[in-house]
Amino acid sequence: MSKTAELLADDPLWLIIVKVVGIFAFLVVMTLFMINWERKVVARMQQRPGPNRVGPGGWLQSLADGLKLAFKEDIRPVLADKWVYFLAPVISCVPAFLAFAVIPIGGEVSIFGERTALQLVDLPVGVLVVLACSSVGVYGIVLSGWASGSPYPLLGALRSAAQVISYEIAMGLSIVAVVMNSASLSTADIVEAQAGGWYFYLLPVSFAIYVISMVGETNRAPFDLPEAESELVGGFHTEYSSLKFALFFLAEYINMVTVSALATTLFLGGWRFPFVGDDHLLNSGWFGLLWFVLKTLAFLFLFIWLRGTLPRLRYDQFMRLGWKFLVPIALVWFVAVAFARYVRQEIEAGGLATGTVLAVFGAVLAAVLLIAFLLPDRREERDPNAVPVTGGGFPVPPLDLAVPKAPPRRRDVEVARLPKEPAAVTTGKEAGDGDA
Repeated sequence: MSKTAELLADDPLWLIIVKVVGIFAFLVVMTLFMINWERKVVARMQQRPGPNRVGPGGWLQSLADGLKLAFKEDIRPVLADKWVYFLAPVISCVPAFLAFAVIPIGGEVSIFGERTALQLVDLPVGVLVVLACSSVGVYGIVLSGWASGSPYPLLGALRSAAQVISYEIAMGLSIVAVVMNSASLSTADIVEAQAGGWYFYLLPVSFAIYVISMVGETNRAPFDLPEAESELVGGFHTEYSSLKFALFFLAEYINMVTVSALATTLFLGGWRFPFVGDDHLLNSGWFGLLWFVLKTLAFLFLFIWLRGTLPRLRYDQFMRLGWKFLVPIALVWFVAVAFARYVRQEIEAGGLATGTVLAVFGAVLAAVLLIAFLLPDRREERDPNAVPVTGGGFPVPPLDLAVPKAPPRRRDVEVARLPKEPAAVTTGKEAGDGDA
């Protein structure tokens, strides 16, 4: 049992309740902060003021929006399934809170004289708990789209189901390399394993795949296909209003905080300050919470930056990125990391010579490159008589279209003159009112 698990095992009931309330308050406050921070940052990118009326500097705008949603009229469509329509936002929101229970947000501290770790629970399969909670959360989106009784929410729900399945595979494969290096699925053990070096530069491919996957997993721009207002009005939450819509909004931002916190835990050393040991002042007490929040905010800023920079992808581009690029790269990287760890263990045990390993690796790399260059390009068969069309299906002029030159104007031809019309003769009767 790790040191963190031993500390958490001795927590009294009142301390567990304090941690639960603290995590809930932290996530709610982060949601209110993120909504306003996102609006201000995007406004600055677009050279406009953003929220600046409610509260000091406009920082109470998100709180005002939440109160407004609470007092809005709650409308339920006639064709909606009553109970599923009601439970869907709850199903989306609850797993978002549960996933944060296994995230270590700090080291060993003293709370009211009780020594404990800043973590609610340390499970041997903590990483799988976060992945499971994020997977369950999509059920709320799918059920909300089905229960609304409207075609646009249903299409958004189907998009979300395909999206989560696609990008969760890539995310899970990127985490496998981290689990192999740390030899544990416990989030606390993964943080402890990064004392000698953070995984974002030791496993750069896993880090890049995870960052892309977490954006697709949370339905954020440029991957916000389930709620694409340009073609689906509002997506899966089109028919929702009042507190139910607020719960969907809350779940989205809490999921952003959760995946950012998990990225901090897996790749940025968790709550640890860089380049110092565990006995240093910066890694003791409540300082760990500060470093953890700052690292998480860096990932949250990345979400905002992407939203203000990149346009939304088409759905086929989005699926192609997940299945044809991220998943194959993650599989190849996973095999490469496993092979490198095996070779390292054999070298340390004296079973393999370094020169032999380099020769084998070079031969394999050369064979892969040779096969890649020898494979013929697959060309699409085109009908020479086919009419070229654009992406929208409309015919376009041929690329070799030659427009004939205009004929020269002939100035020596005299323009025909029409004869002048004779002046109209007016009679006396037409000229006056009286008799001629």
